[in-house]
Amino acid sequence: MFTGHQVLRDAPMRDYTTLKLGGPADYMALPASGEEVAELLKEAGDRGMPVTVLGHGSNVLVLDGGIRGLVIRMGRGMNRAEADGRRITARAGTMMGSLAALAADSGLTGLEFASGIPGTVGGGVLMNAGAYGGEMSQVVREVTGVMPDGSIRTLAGEELGFGYRRSAMQENGMIVTSVVFELTEGDPESIRARMTELNRRRAESQPLDVPSAGSTFKRPEGAYAAALIDQCGLKGYAVGGARVSPKHVGFLVNTGESAKDFLDLMLAVQRIVEERTGIRLEPEVRIIGETEA
Repeated sequence: MFTGHQVLRDAPMRDYTTLKLGGPADYMALPASGEEVAELLKEAGDRGMPVTVLGHGSNVLVLDGGIRGLVIRMGRGMNRAEADGRRITARAGTMMGSLAALAADSGLTGLEFASGIPGTVGGGVLMNAGAYGGEMSQVVREVTGVMPDGSIRTLAGEELGFGYRRSAMQENGMIVTSVVFELTEGDPESIRARMTELNRRRAESQPLDVPSAGSTFKRPEGAYAAALIDQCGLKGYAVGGARVSPKHVGFLVNTGESAKDFLDLMLAVQRIVEERTGIRLEPEVRIIGETEA
């Protein structure tokens, strides 16, 4: 099965997510090109096998029962970026921090906000990741990927459908394989200084030393998720090994081994905040997999 491709069997998802949680995936493929992604998608389709796409696993909760079917992981084989003038072309597995560093080295400004985001280009574009006033929609010009029917397409401009933590790729099922960024020329020293400052602020305010999936909930209209959680007195609130971070209540962190604990904590925070404020928090973290093996 999946001959000619690098595929792992029963891959423990706790080893492939920043939350360090999750049961095994039946199969995990590590492609090295967009064409290989298309081949894997076709082969899985021929077998009636569901497909899940994963990058660095920084914005997902994989449940304890693991993932049935095939996981296509955009890892080292899809980690490459090149600068040409004011444009950078990056494969989907390129880490956001590496992308920002390349931009700085090339004297290009616009990606400083991405330097501390612990995810890949593919996932960042898919959810229009952002921080400190910047987001992917400001700098992405083209996205190439594999469509559900196996065709390879390139989207640009309004076709990308960017909004707050959303993109057209979430809706059309495209598997992002490469992205073209267009940036502005700047002073490398000033760019690096800005990146250093943002990373200092991030380290001071976020629980970077504990497994998490980043900000757990989206910003509700007219409010802030962290402020609502704090207002409800949930700082430090825990379910088993999952806890609302005392350092930044917008982050739910993991100190145990149970995805169920983490999911139960998410649901409890949602319920309590809605009961006390009337606002329902929507998860920013993607929940995938089976509850039981």
